[in-house]
Amino acid sequence: MYLTAGLHRALQRHPDKTALVDESRRLSFRDLHARVARLSAGLQRLGVRPGDRVAVLAPNRGRYVETALAVWWSGAVLNPVNTRWSEAEMVYALNDCGVRVLLIDDAFVALGRELGKKVPSLATIVHLSHQPTPQGMQNYEVLIAASDPVEDVRCAAEELSAILYTGGTTGFPKGVMLSHGNLWSSMVGRMAEVPNPADFVTLLVAPLFHVAGLGRLVGQIVVGGTCVTLPAFQPEVVLRTIEQEGITDLVMVPSMIQMLVDDPAFGRYDLSSIRRILWGAAPMALPLLERALAAFPGVEFIHAYGMTETAASVSVNRIGSAPEDRRDPRIRSAGRAGYATEIRIADLEGKVVPYGAPGEIQVRGPVVMMGYWNRPEETAQALRDGWLRTGDGGHMDAEGYLYVVDRIKDMIISGGENVYPAEVEEALGRHPAVAVSAVIGIPDEKWGEAVHAVVVLREGTQVSEEELRTHCRSSLGGYKCPKSIEFRVSLPLSAAGKVLKNELRKPYWTGM
Repeated sequence: MYLTAGLHRALQRHPDKTALVDESRRLSFRDLHARVARLSAGLQRLGVRPGDRVAVLAPNRGRYVETALAVWWSGAVLNPVNTRWSEAEMVYALNDCGVRVLLIDDAFVALGRELGKKVPSLATIVHLSHQPTPQGMQNYEVLIAASDPVEDVRCAAEELSAILYTGGTTGFPKGVMLSHGNLWSSMVGRMAEVPNPADFVTLLVAPLFHVAGLGRLVGQIVVGGTCVTLPAFQPEVVLRTIEQEGITDLVMVPSMIQMLVDDPAFGRYDLSSIRRILWGAAPMALPLLERALAAFPGVEFIHAYGMTETAASVSVNRIGSAPEDRRDPRIRSAGRAGYATEIRIADLEGKVVPYGAPGEIQVRGPVVMMGYWNRPEETAQALRDGWLRTGDGGHMDAEGYLYVVDRIKDMIISGGENVYPAEVEEALGRHPAVAVSAVIGIPDEKWGEAVHAVVVLREGTQVSEEELRTHCRSSLGGYKCPKSIEFRVSLPLSAAGKVLKNELRKPYWTGM
């Protein structure tokens, strides 16, 4: 199925329903359909042909949504650029996939000029604004106004829809190739298990260059639901928008949830419209989950597990609003395999391990990526015998409930014992003074690696290293407890809200 199908369906069913809301505009599905058809024509006038790569460098705004749909309408390939990357990373990714057209927001005009000099394939830069357009760039609104609508190409399911580059924590990022069928299967498979009513009003605050944000957009387009965009995650702005727009559901990462419930403005806004909060992309420590559940007593929480390579989630765990649901020990689970996936736990040779035993989480099904752009060897390593090697460690119980332990590469081996950082972070999170923590392995002459914790304290609290170690020893084996603790005012986060543990490790491992 092609990713613009929902737009045609919505035009038939409810053309005057609000499709898109941003800071300055409200568009009906009739408006959105017309603008996408004209923008597609404009892109084709710029030389974009089916299969060409079109990049977007912008925060979440309505024009970003229009662009994604117009790229797919044209049969081209969307390349969402991580706005937090360095210029060198952007240049690498744009050159790697041979981008033909780049659409940029006001904030990236100067950077866009530099990218134009360093990416030979880049023929045109389009300014995503109604403001005066910088010299040498095309104006987005002029492009739409000057173009007559064209017919949708209606891509086949197996055709490439997007290249999403991974974070690049080791070396330069890899381009994950997702087909129309990958994204469509992921969204529809999830909706078969977790219904997505057409009356949902979704807040797109997770970045659209991340598969979680892009996937949520696709899900709303499939059912003809309303999308509200925010260019940045600012807790009070999110709370205000929930009240003003009657937001029904949010997709967030744990760090966003923590910032939301910790914000002084929490409680000053009417959040009664919220029906569902879905989180993923990183583990959520149980103490934070318990706080979030208490803060939203009537809201369904859903833990979605997946990755870019699986076009978003492959399993979901629905945590209902009833008290007995929230006492169920399986709230720590990532749920069971969705309707569009198979999941198994295997050893490094690909042999399935017994229930309860740890191993690597492996996935197969129509959601699994086509491969990595221009990286056949790495594609072959990741996709073996029909299974995607996720690189995540976990285990599964006898009823198929999946428990994600941690990234295998983040696992610490201290004195021959395996230590999963998420377990230590959860123990630290139970101390009343700890707001958030990140646990990494650092070099140790005796043990090979030592457990090191980077801790952010709650405002107005104090605690010593020894107090935290004593606290951890009450629930963890001695070898798992932090040998050293560092206090900081904040942790480095990616644009998707994940803790950048590679940045925390760098000072300790550089040159080793």
